[in-house]
Amino acid sequence: MADKQIKSEQMDASEIVEKAKGFWSAYSKKIIIIGSAVILLLGSYIGYKYLVTIPNEKKADDLIFPAEKLFGLMAASSSYNKDTVNMVLNGDKAAGVTGLLKIANTFGGTMSANRAQYIIGACYLQLKQFDKAINHLKDFDGNDATQIQSKAFLLLGHAFAEQKKIDDALDYYKKAGSISNLDEGMGSEALFIAGRYADAIGNTKEAIEIFQDLKDKYPTSSKVSSGDVDKYLASWGLTK
Repeated sequence: MADKQIKSEQMDASEIVEKAKGFWSAYSKKIIIIGSAVILLLGSYIGYKYLVTIPNEKKADDLIFPAEKLFGLMAASSSYNKDTVNMVLNGDKAAGVTGLLKIANTFGGTMSANRAQYIIGACYLQLKQFDKAINHLKDFDGNDATQIQSKAFLLLGHAFAEQKKIDDALDYYKKAGSISNLDEGMGSEALFIAGRYADAIGNTKEAIEIFQDLKDKYPTSSKVSSGDVDKYLASWGLTK
Protein backbone atom coordinates (compact mmCIF):
# COMPACT_ATOMS: atom_id res chain seq x y z
CA MET A 1 0.00 0.00 0.00
CA ALA A 2 1.22 3.46 -0.91
CA ASP A 3 0.08 4.79 2.46
CA LYS A 4 2.57 2.56 4.24
CA GLN A 5 5.36 3.98 2.12
CA ILE A 6 4.64 7.55 3.12
CA LYS A 7 6.79 8.66 6.02
CA SER A 8 4.89 10.75 8.52
CA GLU A 9 6.55 14.09 9.07
CA GLN A 10 5.62 16.01 12.20
CA MET A 11 7.49 19.30 12.52
CA ASP A 12 7.08 22.20 14.88
CA ALA A 13 6.86 25.79 13.61
CA SER A 14 10.60 26.48 13.81
CA GLU A 15 11.44 23.36 11.83
CA ILE A 16 8.93 24.28 9.13
CA VAL A 17 10.42 27.74 8.79
CA GLU A 18 13.93 26.33 8.57
CA LYS A 19 13.04 23.71 5.97
CA ALA A 20 11.16 26.23 3.83
CA LYS A 21 13.95 28.78 4.18
CA GLY A 22 15.32 29.73 0.79
CA PHE A 23 12.08 28.99 -1.07
CA TRP A 24 11.70 32.69 -1.88
CA SER A 25 15.28 32.98 -3.13
CA ALA A 26 14.78 30.00 -5.42
CA TYR A 27 12.06 31.85 -7.28
CA SER A 28 12.72 35.53 -6.58
CA LYS A 29 14.40 36.29 -9.90
CA LYS A 30 11.50 34.91 -11.89
CA ILE A 31 8.86 35.66 -9.31
CA ILE A 32 6.91 37.99 -11.55
CA ILE A 33 7.13 35.55 -14.47
CA ILE A 34 5.64 38.16 -16.72
CA GLY A 35 8.06 40.25 -18.78
CA SER A 36 6.93 42.68 -21.40
CA ALA A 37 4.80 40.07 -23.19
CA VAL A 38 2.45 39.67 -20.26
CA ILE A 39 2.33 43.41 -19.68
CA LEU A 40 1.19 43.66 -23.29
CA LEU A 41 -1.36 40.93 -22.70
CA LEU A 42 -2.73 42.78 -19.70
CA GLY A 43 -3.14 45.87 -21.83
CA SER A 44 -4.57 44.24 -24.94
CA TYR A 45 -6.90 41.68 -23.38
CA ILE A 46 -8.24 43.58 -20.41
CA GLY A 47 -7.87 47.14 -21.67
CA TYR A 48 -9.42 46.57 -25.09
CA LYS A 49 -12.40 44.70 -23.65
CA TYR A 50 -13.62 47.77 -21.84
CA LEU A 51 -11.96 50.61 -23.74
CA VAL A 52 -15.16 51.84 -25.37
CA THR A 53 -17.42 51.39 -22.37
CA ILE A 54 -15.57 53.18 -19.57
CA PRO A 55 -15.22 56.97 -20.07
CA ASN A 56 -11.96 57.29 -18.15
CA GLU A 57 -10.28 54.26 -19.69
CA LYS A 58 -8.54 56.07 -22.56
CA LYS A 59 -7.01 58.68 -20.27
CA ALA A 60 -5.95 56.08 -17.72
CA ASP A 61 -4.54 53.86 -20.46
CA ASP A 62 -2.39 56.70 -21.76
CA LEU A 63 -1.13 57.57 -18.29
CA ILE A 64 -0.25 54.02 -17.31
CA PHE A 65 1.94 53.29 -20.33
CA PRO A 66 5.26 54.81 -19.12
CA ALA A 67 5.12 53.01 -15.76
CA GLU A 68 4.11 49.75 -17.44
CA LYS A 69 6.99 50.09 -19.87
CA LEU A 70 9.47 50.60 -17.03
CA PHE A 71 8.15 47.59 -15.17
CA GLY A 72 8.16 45.48 -18.32
CA LEU A 73 11.84 46.27 -18.87
CA MET A 74 12.67 45.29 -15.29
CA ALA A 75 10.67 42.08 -15.54
CA ALA A 76 12.24 41.12 -18.86
CA SER A 77 15.73 41.45 -17.39
CA SER A 78 14.78 40.10 -13.92
CA SER A 79 16.52 43.15 -12.50
CA TYR A 80 14.40 45.09 -10.05
CA ASN A 81 16.21 48.29 -9.15
CA LYS A 82 14.70 49.77 -5.98
CA ASP A 83 14.70 53.33 -7.31
CA THR A 84 12.96 52.26 -10.51
CA VAL A 85 10.43 50.19 -8.59
CA ASN A 86 9.64 53.26 -6.49
CA MET A 87 9.29 55.33 -9.66
CA VAL A 88 6.78 52.82 -11.02
CA LEU A 89 4.82 53.05 -7.78
CA ASN A 90 5.03 56.78 -7.08
CA GLY A 91 5.88 58.33 -10.43
CA ASP A 92 8.43 60.91 -11.50
CA LYS A 93 7.11 64.12 -13.03
CA ALA A 94 10.45 65.02 -14.61
CA ALA A 95 10.63 61.61 -16.30
CA GLY A 96 7.03 61.81 -17.44
CA VAL A 97 5.96 58.82 -15.35
CA THR A 98 2.65 58.78 -13.48
CA GLY A 99 2.82 56.47 -10.48
CA LEU A 100 0.61 53.41 -10.50
CA LEU A 101 -0.63 54.15 -6.99
CA LYS A 102 -2.10 57.42 -8.26
CA ILE A 103 -3.64 55.71 -11.28
CA ALA A 104 -5.21 53.01 -9.12
CA ASN A 105 -6.67 55.61 -6.77
CA THR A 106 -7.77 58.15 -9.38
CA PHE A 107 -9.20 55.81 -11.99
CA GLY A 108 -10.73 53.12 -9.80
CA GLY A 109 -13.09 50.90 -11.75
CA THR A 110 -11.14 51.12 -15.00
CA MET A 111 -9.20 48.25 -16.45
CA SER A 112 -6.04 50.34 -16.33
CA ALA A 113 -6.47 50.69 -12.57
CA ASN A 114 -6.98 46.93 -12.41
CA ARG A 115 -3.74 46.34 -14.31
CA ALA A 116 -2.06 48.78 -11.96
CA GLN A 117 -3.14 46.70 -8.95
CA TYR A 118 -1.31 43.67 -10.33
CA ILE A 119 1.93 45.54 -10.97
CA ILE A 120 1.73 47.44 -7.67
CA GLY A 121 1.45 44.11 -5.87
CA ALA A 122 4.44 42.75 -7.76
CA CYS A 123 6.46 45.86 -6.92
CA TYR A 124 5.68 45.68 -3.22
CA LEU A 125 6.71 42.04 -3.29
CA GLN A 126 10.10 43.09 -4.62
CA LEU A 127 10.32 45.70 -1.86
CA LYS A 128 9.44 42.97 0.68
CA GLN A 129 6.37 44.88 1.82
CA PHE A 130 4.27 41.77 1.86
CA ASP A 131 1.05 43.06 3.46
CA LYS A 132 0.78 45.76 0.80
CA ALA A 133 1.58 43.26 -1.93
CA ILE A 134 -1.20 40.97 -0.72
CA ASN A 135 -3.77 43.75 -0.50
CA HIS A 136 -3.16 44.95 -4.04
CA LEU A 137 -2.91 41.50 -5.61
CA LYS A 138 -6.21 40.54 -4.00
CA ASP A 139 -7.76 43.61 -5.62
CA PHE A 140 -6.63 42.45 -9.06
CA ASP A 141 -9.16 40.63 -11.25
CA GLY A 142 -7.87 38.61 -14.19
CA ASN A 143 -11.26 38.90 -15.96
CA ASP A 144 -10.99 35.38 -17.40
CA ALA A 145 -7.38 35.90 -18.52
CA THR A 146 -6.33 32.61 -16.93
CA GLN A 147 -2.58 32.88 -17.44
CA ILE A 148 -2.47 36.27 -15.73
CA GLN A 149 -4.74 35.20 -12.88
CA SER A 150 -2.52 32.19 -12.27
CA LYS A 151 0.51 34.47 -12.02
CA ALA A 152 -1.32 36.69 -9.54
CA PHE A 153 -2.06 33.65 -7.38
CA LEU A 154 1.61 32.65 -7.53
CA LEU A 155 2.62 36.09 -6.32
CA LEU A 156 0.13 35.84 -3.47
CA GLY A 157 1.59 32.46 -2.58
CA HIS A 158 5.08 33.94 -2.46
CA ALA A 159 3.92 36.84 -0.28
CA PHE A 160 2.21 34.56 2.23
CA ALA A 161 5.19 32.20 2.21
CA GLU A 162 7.44 35.09 3.19
CA GLN A 163 5.13 35.85 6.08
CA LYS A 164 5.35 32.19 7.15
CA LYS A 165 1.60 31.83 6.65
CA ILE A 166 2.06 28.38 5.24
CA ASP A 167 -1.59 27.37 4.84
CA ASP A 168 -2.43 30.52 2.88
CA ALA A 169 0.73 30.19 0.81
CA LEU A 170 0.02 26.59 -0.16
CA ASP A 171 -3.60 27.43 -0.90
CA TYR A 172 -2.63 30.13 -3.41
CA TYR A 173 0.11 28.01 -4.98
CA LYS A 174 -2.49 25.30 -5.54
CA LYS A 175 -4.97 27.83 -6.92
CA ALA A 176 -2.34 29.00 -9.39
CA GLY A 177 -2.08 25.50 -10.81
CA SER A 178 -5.76 24.58 -10.69
CA ILE A 179 -7.19 27.27 -12.98
CA SER A 180 -8.85 25.78 -16.05
CA ASN A 181 -7.38 26.29 -19.51
CA LEU A 182 -3.82 27.04 -18.41
CA ASP A 183 -1.23 26.29 -21.04
CA GLU A 184 1.12 23.39 -20.35
CA GLY A 185 4.10 25.55 -19.43
CA MET A 186 2.25 27.74 -16.96
CA GLY A 187 0.12 24.96 -15.50
CA SER A 188 3.00 22.57 -14.90
CA GLU A 189 5.22 25.31 -13.45
CA ALA A 190 2.52 26.41 -11.00
CA LEU A 191 1.83 22.86 -9.84
CA PHE A 192 5.54 22.13 -9.52
CA ILE A 193 5.98 25.18 -7.26
CA ALA A 194 2.97 24.07 -5.20
CA GLY A 195 4.36 20.57 -4.85
CA ARG A 196 7.79 21.79 -3.87
CA TYR A 197 6.33 24.09 -1.27
CA ALA A 198 4.15 21.35 0.20
CA ASP A 199 7.27 19.21 0.52
CA ALA A 200 9.26 22.07 2.02
CA ILE A 201 6.73 22.58 4.81
CA GLY A 202 6.53 18.88 5.56
CA ASN A 203 3.10 18.23 4.04
CA THR A 204 4.10 15.02 2.29
CA LYS A 205 0.57 13.80 1.58
CA GLU A 206 -0.33 17.07 -0.16
CA ALA A 207 2.95 17.11 -2.10
CA ILE A 208 2.34 13.60 -3.43
CA GLU A 209 -1.18 14.49 -4.55
CA ILE A 210 0.05 17.63 -6.31
CA PHE A 211 2.92 15.91 -8.12
CA GLN A 212 0.69 13.05 -9.22
CA ASP A 213 -1.88 15.58 -10.45
CA LEU A 214 0.90 17.31 -12.40
CA LYS A 215 1.84 14.01 -14.08
CA ASP A 216 -1.78 13.28 -14.96
CA LYS A 217 -2.58 16.73 -16.36
CA TYR A 218 0.71 17.54 -18.10
CA PRO A 219 2.44 14.24 -18.95
CA THR A 220 4.52 15.81 -21.75
CA SER A 221 5.61 18.91 -19.80
CA SER A 222 9.28 19.56 -19.16
CA LYS A 223 8.78 19.07 -15.41
CA VAL A 224 7.60 15.52 -16.06
CA SER A 225 9.76 14.56 -19.05
CA SER A 226 12.93 15.76 -17.29
CA GLY A 227 12.29 13.34 -14.44
CA ASP A 228 12.04 16.13 -11.85
CA VAL A 229 8.60 15.04 -10.68
CA ASP A 230 9.57 11.36 -10.53
CA LYS A 231 12.57 12.23 -8.36
CA TYR A 232 10.24 13.64 -5.74
CA LEU A 233 7.84 10.72 -5.96
CA ALA A 234 10.71 8.24 -5.80
CA SER A 235 11.95 9.84 -2.60
CA TRP A 236 8.67 8.71 -1.01
CA GLY A 237 8.91 5.25 -2.57
CA LEU A 238 6.32 6.00 -5.21
CA THR A 239 7.54 4.93 -8.63
CA LYS A 240 5.85 3.27 -11.55
